[in-house]
Formats: sequence, C-alpha cells, structure tokens
Amino acid sequence: MDKNNLRDEALFYHAKGRPGKIEVIPTKETANQRDLSLAYSPGVAEPCLAIHKNVDDVFRYTAKGNLVAVISNGTAVLGLGDIGPEAGKPVMEGKGLLFKIYADIDCFDLELNTKDVDEFVRTVKILEPTFGGVNLEDISAPACFEIEERLKKELNIPVMHDDQHGTAIISAAALLNALELVGKDIAKVRLVVNGAGASAISCTRLYVSLGARKENIFLYDSKGLIHPDRTNLDGRKPEFVNGSVPSDTSLKDILQGADVFIGLSKGDVLSQEMIKGMTHDCIIFAMANPDPEIKYEDAKEARPDCIMATGRSDYPNQVNNVLGFPFIQRCS
Repeated sequence: MDKNNLRDEALFYHAKGRPGKIEVIPTKETANQRDLSLAYSPGVAEPCLAIHKNVDDVFRYTAKGNLVAVISNGTAVLGLGDIGPEAGKPVMEGKGLLFKIYADIDCFDLELNTKDVDEFVRTVKILEPTFGGVNLEDISAPACFEIEERLKKELNIPVMHDDQHGTAIISAAALLNALELVGKDIAKVRLVVNGAGASAISCTRLYVSLGARKENIFLYDSKGLIHPDRTNLDGRKPEFVNGSVPSDTSLKDILQGADVFIGLSKGDVLSQEMIKGMTHDCIIFAMANPDPEIKYEDAKEARPDCIMATGRSDYPNQVNNVLGFPFIQRCS
C-alpha cells in the first residue's frame, strides 16, 4: 500500500462516525422502569451491600473480573518514541480493541501525563479496585522495568508489560520455528539484536532461557554495541555486554556471518548490502512498527534464502505481540 494512501485511509478510519475505536455499551436490560430500578436506584444497593460484606463478590456482581486497564505514559509508542500520552492514545485504544475481538476482554485505556515512576505506580495502585488486570504499554526503559516490578509486588491483580512479555513470547516461538525450518541449533547461532529497550531486553532474556548463548549475542542501542568498555549503559543493558569484538564494531560489520537479526528499534536501519553477508538461510525479524528495519521486499530481493518476518499485518510472517497478549492476559 502506498504510504500516502495508508496515511489518508488511517486518518479517515479513526475519524469517521464516532471518533476513536472503542465505546462502552450496557450488558443488562435497560428497556423499562423496572430494569432501571435494578440497574441503579434502589436495586443497585443490594450488590453494594453484598460486596461490602464479602469483597470477593465484586467479581460476581461487577465487570471487574473481565476488565483490564491498558496504561501508558506515551514515552515509547511503537517505533515513534516519546510522543506523549495524547498521541499514544490511538495505540492504547487499539490494544483495547484487540483485547475485545480476540479474547472478549473489556478495556479502559488510561494515558497518564507523568514520567515520574513513583507517581505512575501510585496512580495505578489506587485504581486497583476497578480492574481485574493491568496491561502496561509503551513505557520507555528503564522506567518500565521498575514500574512493572513494583506493581507486581504491590498489586493483587495480574500485571503484564506487553512490550516485554508479549513480544518476547511471540518472537521466541517464531525464532524456534524458524531455526527448526533451517536446521540450526539455537545454542550455536550468532544472533544480532538491534534495540536495547524493554522489548529487546526481555526478548533476549527469553532467547537465553531457551538455549541461546550470551557470548553469541550482540546487542546494539542507538549509540552502538553494548560493550564492557562503554560507560553510558543504563537500565538492564549491562546484562548483555559482549567484549568479544571491538567496541566500535558497526552493525554492518557484526552482521557478517550472523545467523539471526532481531530488530526492535526503528525503521530503515538495515540496507540490502548489510544483510548480504549473513549466513545461508539467515533469519531476519524486522519488528519495528510501523516501519520495519528493512522492508520485506528489499530483504527478500537481497537474500531470497532468508526467513523474513515483520511486525506488520500487511506482510507475510507477522511476528507481533498481538498474536499472544490478549490470550496471555486472559490466562493470567
């Protein structure tokens, strides 16, 4: 699809009719005075009293058990970066839509206007009576790690950070399948990860738990290789330092002889020339959204033998957390 046409169609889609993608609808009868007397006054007092007597009855008499909060501060929206809570709202509405159509989970999207970890945690914590689960979304690292860890300890409802867990689970499953197709051992492949945010760190951790060896993993952020000589590594990045090559080794150079490229960064950082030196039957997961690290057509033209996947639904082999997160939240 032409990029200009996509933009026009997407803007029209979101604006037509009632703006946005989600709404709240009743689940009980509201046809007459009797219905309304049960839905609100005086009938509504009865479930209130029952819940006051036994707080667990909130799951019996309200929507709490099937209601998830999709919460973000807009600091790491898709591959667009820190665009703010208002600009991130279409994505959060989209997550609510996906929860509903794929797992029949109801959602409220909450965009918080704060970058302060304590304020974020406190806000989510005091909302606990409303929701049956929390889905953290598009929060930049390293704050996202601390927020998730604290909320898991302090809340009595499931907490999931989709960018971490959803992406890790789906990409790991895809990686195992791709390696099986090309007959390669995860313990022996040379794996390059471009991106060192929440998604990349969590994905790489899961790959290691499945057998990938840290000495074979080369992680890159916007400043270069995650190397022990660097003094500007924050968050969880030091977990994946690799000093087996010089610290100034470029992404192009490290891809020479690499078996796997995992892209969790931004669009168009890979060229056709850069992937030509990868091994036979190489695996390229260009998962940046909305624009992958290399276009599907360009990758297949340069390397017809590659297994190529993106995070987009309009290309073959989609590897995206949408394939898992609604059901993961349902099971939690």
